[in-house]
Amino acid sequence: MRIAYLINSLDGYGAGLPVPMITGFMREWGADVHLFALTRRDGRMEPILERHGLPFDVHQGTVLQSFGWLREKLEAYRPTVLWTSLAHATLVGRYVGRKLGLPVVSWQHNVFLKRGNIVALWLTRRMTDLWVADSYCVADVTRTRFGLAAEDVTIWPLFSADPEAPRAQSAQPDEIFRFGSLGRLHPHKGYDILVRALAKIKRDMPGLAARFTVTIGGDGPMRGELEALTKELGVTNLILAGYQDAPKDFLATLHAYVQPSRVEGLCISAHEAMQAGLPAVVSNMGEMPLTVREGETGLVVPVGDVDALASALVRVVSDPARAALMGEAAHRHVNDRFSTARFRAAGAGILSKADALTRK
Repeated sequence: MRIAYLINSLDGYGAGLPVPMITGFMREWGADVHLFALTRRDGRMEPILERHGLPFDVHQGTVLQSFGWLREKLEAYRPTVLWTSLAHATLVGRYVGRKLGLPVVSWQHNVFLKRGNIVALWLTRRMTDLWVADSYCVADVTRTRFGLAAEDVTIWPLFSADPEAPRAQSAQPDEIFRFGSLGRLHPHKGYDILVRALAKIKRDMPGLAARFTVTIGGDGPMRGELEALTKELGVTNLILAGYQDAPKDFLATLHAYVQPSRVEGLCISAHEAMQAGLPAVVSNMGEMPLTVREGETGLVVPVGDVDALASALVRVVSDPARAALMGEAAHRHVNDRFSTARFRAAGAGILSKADALTRK
């Protein structure tokens, strides 16, 4: 197989993060892979792709020009399969793939899509030959949203546990307890909810608030708003640390993880946190409540519930020994549920299906 892997951008967040892992497995399986990005955005993926030796091309024109650009690039590369990721790339890829007579495989990554994208994807749904969801929750939403049968959507979780990933250490007596989170500073991630929860704790339990910090590793359009809200509410234990080039190392410095997202799919960062041995406080969104076992590997709170989030943070900080036990359980659970063997088996099955499409 020759796989043209089409993505929205070379952004350093979200669905782009596991691209080297996915394409690396494709190449190991025997496929030739070339990446095509419809825009550069922050470009943080470029050095990562270069480090992995994955060839790529980036479009620099308008949205309308991307159709012609992609067709020209694919005619030169001559792929046997077009693999698309996210709504924009899928819509462009479906059209160009149909024009070139290529089978199209489409990733689905999120439970949330803009109304216009849902309509456009629904109208062109029959241009996808193989649907692949990155998690169980996204698979369910995809089947319902596009009227697909259970067997029409195959699941390949975009996370493979790394037994060699650095492990976090338990909080020591009298040590400041360190919560952390990884993600774009965007309304979807719910960090404004987190700020309000921290303000509530400071107001109701000032002594406890002084015993822990929360560090967010990420950047984005909400940075100014979060800084202003933090100042307005008098929150002093939140740190906006900026984009993290080494997320696994960042997670290893923490004692617990928090992800208060309003919108989410698999959420790789929450799974990487559990892999590091961190108890996870997460919202009831996407795959997170399916992975986090309430009271055993972490705590699950309703989406957007400031009081519930504050209460969960208090529970974890108030009992570091219990937090450490939950972290150990989280590490074991994630390494089992998302083992390398399961990742490879799922990937091999999907690549076999994709290969079969080229023989029709």
